[in-house]
Amino acid sequence: MRDRKGRDDPGTVLVSGGSSGLGAAIVRAVRLAGGRPLVLDRNKPDDNGNGKDFARVDVADTRATERAVRELAESAGGLDAVVTAAGIDRCGRLADVPGTDWDNVVAVDLLGTAAVVRAALPYLMRSRGHVITVASTLGLRAVSDATAYCAAKFGVVGFTRALAAELAGEVGVTLLVPGGMRTNFFADRDEKYRPADESVLNAPENVARAVLLALTQPPGCEVRELVVCPTSETSWP
Repeated sequence: MRDRKGRDDPGTVLVSGGSSGLGAAIVRAVRLAGGRPLVLDRNKPDDNGNGKDFARVDVADTRATERAVRELAESAGGLDAVVTAAGIDRCGRLADVPGTDWDNVVAVDLLGTAAVVRAALPYLMRSRGHVITVASTLGLRAVSDATAYCAAKFGVVGFTRALAAELAGEVGVTLLVPGGMRTNFFADRDEKYRPADESVLNAPENVARAVLLALTQPPGCEVRELVVCPTSETSWP
């Protein structure tokens, strides 16, 4: 477990959605910083380390997610941090998005976030560890044709701020608010819902560096909220 009195490595960090996109970038950053990443995802990561630091789970299944978190934490000997990077979207007008698809966005992005944190809390309380939740600029600013995503990410913002008040002095809590990134997040969308020029979006590695910044603050100092976006971000402020 991490000695929280001055070490710069992030320790043992569980990352949901750690097999791709931002989650995979965070996993790489944790490993390069001398930490031990644990991955929760539906898909096996390309680099699975020792083969024991991965659990296959759909975070929409909240009870299965809680079991997977506990199993990984027990296998690793505890946790120093969790980062809830798992997330999906389903664009379209409310009347046009099938109810099961709409519900699944909220289940993954909001309920899955809460499930990961809930199961991790006993371990984080022991290590005086850290929670980083991943919201979005669309958790602060609403747009059309994104009711499920905005509802879920607005929920993550409220959940995290309430959690920070609840755990103050016991577990560190950071709300990460990333803008658009160059990942596969937009790959399965209709053309009208894709960025016109993905080259202007942020590299996920830039956001991962911000995660490490939050995880390696000295005792008594917390980064409570981080907005990390490309200079051309249109959804912020």
